[in-house]
Amino acid sequence: MTDRPVTDRAPVHTGGCQCGAVRYAVYVDSLHPYLCHCRMCQKAVGNYFAAYASVPLREFTWTRGKPGVWKSSDEVERGFCHECGTPLSFRYVARERIAIALGTLDDPARVKPRRNFGAEAVVPFFGELASLPSSTTEGDFAQTGSSLPRSRQHPDHETGQWPPERR
Repeated sequence: MTDRPVTDRAPVHTGGCQCGAVRYAVYVDSLHPYLCHCRMCQKAVGNYFAAYASVPLREFTWTRGKPGVWKSSDEVERGFCHECGTPLSFRYVARERIAIALGTLDDPARVKPRRNFGAEAVVPFFGELASLPSSTTEGDFAQTGSSLPRSRQHPDHETGQWPPERR
């Protein structure tokens, strides 16, 4: 993965890993968001599908830390955080684009997937997932009489230093 100098333009999107060791910025809003159901993506993210948005490399930069990279095939490399293991990116090395994992955006609800790839591996019950019974995390903990655990997760915005200095 290539590094790009931080630009003087304001980023349109920011994001990063769960622990905050790796952060990035995207400088365009014209993302190409999609879900990939192929078996390789399922295993790479540990889920039924991977959610990505493709962006030109020239409109992207790592702003804190650098991801680890694993070549999952002859043509593809995947970026992840060395510290917490968060899957961050997908890239065909011969192309001048990078796909960022939508769940790593600071505001993932701003980017709605517009296409499905890897349809041959869609799990048979995919269409039923939205109709499953739902609850909130806070509500689940309240039912047990427990309080929510204190999160060590990086906040969904840029920070000057992470992790914060411990006193």
